[in-house]
Amino acid sequence: MPFPFSDVSARSVADLIALNGRSALITGGAQGLGRAIAERLAEAGANIALADLNGELASEAALAIGHRFGVTTIGVRMDVTDQNSVSDAAAEAAAVVGAPDIWVNNAGLFPSVPVQHMSVEAWDQVYAVNTRGAFLGAREAANQMTGNGGVIINIVSTAGFQTPAPGLSAYVSSKHAVRGMTKAMALEFAPLGIRVLGVAPSYVPTEGNIAMATAMMEQAAAAGVEIPSMDVMSQSLIGRIGRPDDIARVVLFAASDLSMIMTGSVLLADAGETI
Repeated sequence: MPFPFSDVSARSVADLIALNGRSALITGGAQGLGRAIAERLAEAGANIALADLNGELASEAALAIGHRFGVTTIGVRMDVTDQNSVSDAAAEAAAVVGAPDIWVNNAGLFPSVPVQHMSVEAWDQVYAVNTRGAFLGAREAANQMTGNGGVIINIVSTAGFQTPAPGLSAYVSSKHAVRGMTKAMALEFAPLGIRVLGVAPSYVPTEGNIAMATAMMEQAAAAGVEIPSMDVMSQSLIGRIGRPDDIARVVLFAASDLSMIMTGSVLLADAGETI
């Protein structure tokens, strides 16, 4: 069976990184890391669909990105835990920006709750968003990419390689699952011309991460439960913690033809945290 991946050795770096004429859908794309990824892909020329549980915020962000970079954009409401919502939102996006050539599974939950104090409902919700959400997104992307090829990028986290702090059992195990899924899907989708890569950031301060950490601290304090400070996730060998654009640039590499030889890998974007 032929594997439809081109030899791009003769092309220039500028041509390899360019995404002109391609369409990218980013889940959890209305703010934070998702928006930073969308902005870099748009700068490289891709048309952008921002999918987010907050559809209004996604539309506002899409409008701003389209105005800034001169690409076609749309914001759609998507609940990544619901297969009908995923397929409906993807169809809505494709009607405006085209079927996706790039799909980034970025939506995620990052709760910090000790196992003894975590409800089954909270545990299931982490898996619903982080793991089932990546599965549903990748399945939808593959169905839309079949015949044309493309790239699926899963945002994994360094928690897919290690346990950075107590209180993260649900998050750590969900991200280990996404890391494994990235490998398995790469094997399955290669004959379709679809590459699957993961990008694993360490903790990056974003609106969502900060709000979630603050809420968890407040809930824990009210319940008299001690949970770890986010400071334990800020170690770095480069003298600073990562910023959303640090991760977005790695995603751009993965999405572009610069990484044509790569599939099934998870790229650590962690400032040396996991050494």
